[in-house]
Amino acid sequence: ETLWKGGYPAIFDRDVPPQEWLGSYVATYVERDVRHLLNIGDLVTFQTFLKLCAGRSGQLLNLSALASDCGMTHGTARAWISVLEASYVAFRLPPFVANPNKRLVKTPKLFFYDTGLLCYLLGIRHPEQIRTHPLRGAIFETWVASEILKARAHRGLPPALLFFRDRKGAEVDLLVERGDALFAVEAKSSRTVAGDFFDGLEKFAAIVASQKRMPPLRQVLLYAGEKRQERTGVTVLPWSKLHDFDWAGKQGS
Repeated sequence: ETLWKGGYPAIFDRDVPPQEWLGSYVATYVERDVRHLLNIGDLVTFQTFLKLCAGRSGQLLNLSALASDCGMTHGTARAWISVLEASYVAFRLPPFVANPNKRLVKTPKLFFYDTGLLCYLLGIRHPEQIRTHPLRGAIFETWVASEILKARAHRGLPPALLFFRDRKGAEVDLLVERGDALFAVEAKSSRTVAGDFFDGLEKFAAIVASQKRMPPLRQVLLYAGEKRQERTGVTVLPWSKLHDFDWAGKQGS
């Protein structure tokens, strides 16, 4: 239900049904704000573009494939992604590489800020649909990424979020550069913890151990269960405790 409702204040302050409010928001956003930001004549195409982006939240952003699926040029897709970012609908997450300057030219991941809006665009009309939805994992990962980003933004801090993926397929969903430490965060939508959930974290920890001048590494597994656990080198954190965790450190105090 948390993923489905999202976090737009009006849904809670005014006690408006989420689907009703989100439908009005999308119509207003597309018909008014987008026309203000870009000279878009074909609003139907932009609506299609918005839904295609929703289907890619939590995934690598391949602009060429996105443009092809939407029947537009690569340049138009890039411009429209910038509009989604400027209007706080979506954001891009750069990959972790040793040289920070190279992060700007590597393929990023795309995330939506709000999972309620994401679910609406994906056609999820009831919370129970998420249980069996093929993008359940991506929706949960989107929620984790956006909530950590907001936790830092509310303390006046930059996002400082990255992700890790190597050529062999090893991956860590999120990396948080907190200043005093580097946090490797894995997001799993399962209510139980399985042994293979830690594979990406272990591989990344081995890479960090082999590098020089790296900050201390802390590992967090966020899942859809209810119990906090401490595994070897990993804090297993239930989704409901995400906001109790210190994602800012001394820099946000």
